[in-house]
Amino acid sequence: MGIEEFGGGQGPQSDVLVVTTNDVPGYHVQQVIGEVFGLTVRSRHLGSQIGAGLKSMIGGELRGLTKTLVETRNQAMERLVEQARARGGNAVLMMRFDVTEAADVGTEVCAYGTAVVLAPQS
Repeated sequence: MGIEEFGGGQGPQSDVLVVTTNDVPGYHVQQVIGEVFGLTVRSRHLGSQIGAGLKSMIGGELRGLTKTLVETRNQAMERLVEQARARGGNAVLMMRFDVTEAADVGTEVCAYGTAVVLAPQS
């Protein structure tokens, strides 16, 4: 597995900028739209649970679970961007992830932040 399978974030062509900061240098917030989020819940299949259980006994990274979590976070972030775009935003400030177990059947991942309209500073 290459490093590209364990990374995330936006591609260079996205029309909605997502940052973890309060502001973006060279831009000002023209309008605050409000909170947006992207949510997904993923269950783990039996094979990965057994493999992870065996791997946890001998130690080491659980690569299959790592890859699944990366995919899940990316899906949550895509949904966050879709919601910001649908509400008229061109950026999401203060983006964060929240990860919790969902009733012992899977993992819930929520990407959230504040949708805004950014404009270049003049």
